[in-house]
Amino acid sequence: MTIVVGAKHPVRRALQANGVDCITARDARHQDIRPLRVGILNIMPEAEKYEFNLLFPLGRSILQIIPVWIRLKTHAYRSSGRQHLGRYYVPFDQAVSEGRLDGLIVTGAPVEELPYAEVRYWEEVCSILKAARQNVASTLGICWGGLALAKFIGIDKFTYTRKVFGLYATRNLVPGHPITGGMDDVFLSPQSRHAGIQDAALEAAARRGKVRLLAHSGDAGYTIFETRDHRFVMHLGHHEYNARRLIAEYERDFLKGRKDVAPPKGLDLRNPDNCWRANRNEFFGAWIRYVYLNTTYP
Repeated sequence: MTIVVGAKHPVRRALQANGVDCITARDARHQDIRPLRVGILNIMPEAEKYEFNLLFPLGRSILQIIPVWIRLKTHAYRSSGRQHLGRYYVPFDQAVSEGRLDGLIVTGAPVEELPYAEVRYWEEVCSILKAARQNVASTLGICWGGLALAKFIGIDKFTYTRKVFGLYATRNLVPGHPITGGMDDVFLSPQSRHAGIQDAALEAAARRGKVRLLAHSGDAGYTIFETRDHRFVMHLGHHEYNARRLIAEYERDFLKGRKDVAPPKGLDLRNPDNCWRANRNEFFGAWIRYVYLNTTYP
């Protein structure tokens, strides 16, 4: 359970306090094992505050992980710290020039209500996905990141009239699958999105062999699916979230006066419980194992 992170990185203390070992890049160079380089295209609001949400489940893997934080050249990052981004984030071309990426994560972004053509950085995201499809063992898209991967392969989204928000009972469709097979037969999936993909569209794509459907919720639709070659894994939920993150998003939307956002389903606002942590750890751990097993070493 080791993350390779700088000695002065702000997230280091929180990771260590939660049982994740942290070593520096210099320490990693003196070990026999080659850590996995996982690129993280982080386009969440207040990017630095989101980092722990991903590094904690990744850090529970038995494999060493080097997170490579990637920033978009065409995104303003208005809510994120300029100094933090400048110090810890690099453009995609620099990230790959410094070493091959074994895996890639594309995070959510608060743009799911916009048509893709109106997202300023959409073309840059597409160029990154094109390179990743050819050179990265697996790319994981989370929430809008998952929708973006689906759009890249030709499956469009639609916007809800009311936000899908909270915990949704979700059925594991493929027991024994290398990434989702270890999750419960029915698990709770945290969701926080204004858009999704019609079941009929994904079922048609599955019949054509374009995708494989991995998890479905009667209320939230298909929430996890992948391309047949496993290169793209799309998780429309937020298993990486902790309970407080969902509460904070509700409080934010409430203060904005959004009438289409109800309190998160299945979560006690005063005493929220992270009842999905075991499936979270299994999902991210299995994805890392898949990346490791499908990475070719020079």
